[in-house]
Amino acid sequence: MKSFISAILIVWLLLGCSDNGKSSSDILDKQKMTSVLWDIMRANSYTELFIKKDSLKDLMMENMKLQQQIFTVHKVSKEDFYKSYSYYASQPDQMRSILDSIGAKAERDRFKPYERNNRPILK
Repeated sequence: MKSFISAILIVWLLLGCSDNGKSSSDILDKQKMTSVLWDIMRANSYTELFIKKDSLKDLMMENMKLQQQIFTVHKVSKEDFYKSYSYYASQPDQMRSILDSIGAKAERDRFKPYERNNRPILK
């Protein structure tokens, strides 16, 4: 969980404040961006936690393969994702909203093992 939170913080720290002049028609909508970014962050965490331990694997190549799988699943091109990422990085309020959604999803997923029949065991 610490690595996931670290990944969120790193992404947020990498956010710029300059406007790249992208129009909203050139970018992924917030919901799609949230879904893709969530999976990218999970792939980065997986790479750091598990693949990094295998000295025979190239960390960067494995991460790129995972990202390509994510883009395929979401039917998004790498270019569209990074163009959208740059746009949202230049819009701190919108990126904060996306990261808040990702954080809320992480919290919900964290407690899923403790739920029974979609109801919390503990109140």
